[in-house]
Amino acid sequence: MSWYNPSDVGFAVRTKLADLGHAARLFVRLVMLGGACLRRFGLVRDQIHFLGNYSLGIIGVSGLFVGFVMALQGYYILQRFGSSEALGTLVALSLLRELGPVIAALLFAGRAGTSLTAEIGLMKAGEQLSAMEMMAVDPVSRILAPRFWGGVIALPILTAVFNAVGVGGGWIVGVLMIGVDEGAFWGQMQNSVEVWGDVGNSVLKSLVFGMTVTFVALLQGHEAQPTPEGVSRATTRTVVMASLLVLGLDFVLTAVMFGI
Repeated sequence: MSWYNPSDVGFAVRTKLADLGHAARLFVRLVMLGGACLRRFGLVRDQIHFLGNYSLGIIGVSGLFVGFVMALQGYYILQRFGSSEALGTLVALSLLRELGPVIAALLFAGRAGTSLTAEIGLMKAGEQLSAMEMMAVDPVSRILAPRFWGGVIALPILTAVFNAVGVGGGWIVGVLMIGVDEGAFWGQMQNSVEVWGDVGNSVLKSLVFGMTVTFVALLQGHEAQPTPEGVSRATTRTVVMASLLVLGLDFVLTAVMFGI
């Protein structure tokens, strides 16, 4: 008997396509509910506080140490070429173009994404979503959409905090500890960083990553099996899928932004 069964392959492909179609419909619906969420901004504000404020500590501390490491490593590399005064440029561009949006998104997935998945999964396991449907309340518009837009708004703010703290960490190590000229540090940074080309691209990346991470977290929670084991597996899938999508989208966005 052959191990290959065409019907099994067809069933698996059809199931995956159905899952992708369901995810696409849910994503479009969440995007279309943006106007309604902004009219009830109190719900979105609470989610921005829940997702953003509670992630602020890990984002700030991580940005500080990333700035420390970037300045320390960058100084010894630039010193070989007699360009240690360009340390501010190296730190700022590295954070704005790549490290800030990517690391902030990965930390956001680990901190806020898992929390969203567990929250929605437990609501499903407790039949709260079914109870809302029986009371003619749409769970997508009342529960999922405010959390989605809260995450979309929160991650760019966290990324800006990460970048600012990282640049400050680079200044502490480069200027205060190593002795790089402070005027050269800030002057070359200001001359090299472009508002639209670098800061704008950083904001755009963080918006895309915020939509991706938040949507994956909500989708996994909404589709989780209503058991403790199902919620646990959904939380794990959120971290894995969101991290891989962030890294893949980072390559695509970087290639588009810099004209490959």
